[in-house]
Amino acid sequence: TRAMEAEIRALRAQISPHFIYNSLTAIASFVRTDPSRARELLLEFADFTRYSFRRGGSMTTLAEELQCIDCYFQLEQARFGDQLQLVVRVSPETLGLELPFLCLQPLVENAVRHGLRAKSGQGTVTIAAEDAGAEYTITITDDGIGMDPATAGAALSGEGTADAHAVANIQERLLAAFGPDHGLQLDSAPGEGTTVTIRIPKPASHRRTNDRRESA
Repeated sequence: TRAMEAEIRALRAQISPHFIYNSLTAIASFVRTDPSRARELLLEFADFTRYSFRRGGSMTTLAEELQCIDCYFQLEQARFGDQLQLVVRVSPETLGLELPFLCLQPLVENAVRHGLRAKSGQGTVTIAAEDAGAEYTITITDDGIGMDPATAGAALSGEGTADAHAVANIQERLLAAFGPDHGLQLDSAPGEGTTVTIRIPKPASHRRTNDRRESA
């Protein structure tokens, strides 16, 4: 637990100061022209920072992580407009799923910064979560510029940039929480976008419930 909390502190330290500065600048741009919009964005910024820097607990729920991602996207869309789109497709039963704190939002941020901003025209991030039998799967897919396999491998091992260290941080916490078979899977190719897959094993009680449903 202490190791996971230390890794969370390290991840928080990597939250981009440029994102904070750019968000506040975007909010300021609406103060005179659209005060109600500025107020909405300020509340989104407050919710985002409150969640990101909350104290206690190395785990969260999928619902809470999705709320943080929604705040992040609202702030980014204030800057880039319809150029960025977010699609969420999750089964209702997955919303209470427990997963490591701040393990999805940094992956979405990477998709926006490295996959979509360099793309001409509109770009979309799609988050999906579903029941896959003995486990749940969560995927984050973008239709951005993609990357070569060597770059993807370097990100998982934490080599190079601060963003790569953030990915490796998430990888380590997933492995610590769920075991050696449940790390990140990263699939990408130049020009074909990127998909990150997280597989979370079901608690025994969930498996028994599903078995009873199948028997019925």
